[in-house]
Amino acid sequence: MLPKNRRPTPPGEILKHEFLKPLGMSQRELADALGITRVRINEIILGKRAITPDTAFRLAQFLHTTPEFWLGLQMDVDMWDTLQVNAREYKKICPVDKGSNVEQPV
Repeated sequence: MLPKNRRPTPPGEILKHEFLKPLGMSQRELADALGITRVRINEIILGKRAITPDTAFRLAQFLHTTPEFWLGLQMDVDMWDTLQVNAREYKKICPVDKGSNVEQPV
C-alpha cells in the first residue's frame, strides 16, 4: 500500500542507509561485487536510475534479499510518481457497472 502523505522511500536510499553504510562498503566495492558500473550504482543511490530486474537479481544475490524486495520498492516509487502526475485524469474515469455486459478478464 502506498503512503498517502509522502513519497515512498526510493530503493537507492534503502541500499545506501540499510546496506552499504552498515557493511562499510563503498559504491565502487558494491559495483565490483555485482559486476556493474559504479555510475549505475551511483545513479540508483541518487534516485536518477530505477532498479531493473537485472539489478534486482544482482542485489538480491549479493545482499541475501529477494529480487521482489528491490522491485517492490521501485514499483512503489513509480506508482506514487505516476499517481501524482495523473491523479486528475484517473478521477475522470467512470468505473464500469458490475452488472454490465462488459466481459471481465479471466
